[in-house]
Amino acid sequence: MRILISNDDGIFAEGILRLVSSLITLGEITVVAPDMERSATGHAITMHHPLRVKEVKLPGLDVKAWSVDGTPADCVKMGVDVLMDKPPDFIFTGINRGSNLGTDVLYSGTVSAALEGCILGFPSAAFSLTAYQDADFTYAGKAARMVAERIMANPLPKGTLLNVNIPHIPESEIRGFAVTRLGFRKYSKNYVERKDPRGRTYYWLAGEAINDDSLENTDIDAVKSKYVSITPLHYDLTNYDTINLLGRAFAMVPEGSRGQNGNQGI
Repeated sequence: MRILISNDDGIFAEGILRLVSSLITLGEITVVAPDMERSATGHAITMHHPLRVKEVKLPGLDVKAWSVDGTPADCVKMGVDVLMDKPPDFIFTGINRGSNLGTDVLYSGTVSAALEGCILGFPSAAFSLTAYQDADFTYAGKAARMVAERIMANPLPKGTLLNVNIPHIPESEIRGFAVTRLGFRKYSKNYVERKDPRGRTYYWLAGEAINDDSLENTDIDAVKSKYVSITPLHYDLTNYDTINLLGRAFAMVPEGSRGQNGNQGI
């Protein structure tokens, strides 16, 4: 069993070291991760300068590991296309420092790395711990292993990845695992305005999270209720419920207003 592991917190982050140590007996592990923190890079890939790769030694772990001066998605692509002798059987990312709940998955480098694995055709999962300060990854490692073992025993549908969020509470308080849907999270007061020593204005992205508590069975609710949330995601962003509605609306567009080859222009 070959496992590719990546993250967005950097190759020496505590979370990825815990994930590797938790999964090390499940198969042959290869680690390809950013050389520094690349949080909130989403699914960006590097196109305008070359990528540099360096083989590294992870403390206390006997695995093959490389750092890449690129994004999490770059790392997964490099791992699969260049650095691994054979394709992986599974791709796991994390354990992220901080949650990736609701619509935050669109910004997350950790989730995007798993999504890249999914796009490339490999069963993938992203793991996050809901803590930023004084994070203890001990139980998160155990939870990640339990999820990984179930993925290995129960193949995911093609094009699907799992987004897993683990509450940062004592293991004795964890109530179990919950399969959820994405919640909705937005932010207010996004930017803090400050002045530099020369009196020029600059801005720090900050923001206060606002969760939509009207939605049920969401990852946000599950974590709040002390469950490990497991949310199946896929990369097909098509809004299928709207296809027929738009088809009827644009069926009335005059012939002369349509695009080339008869396509209805929008």
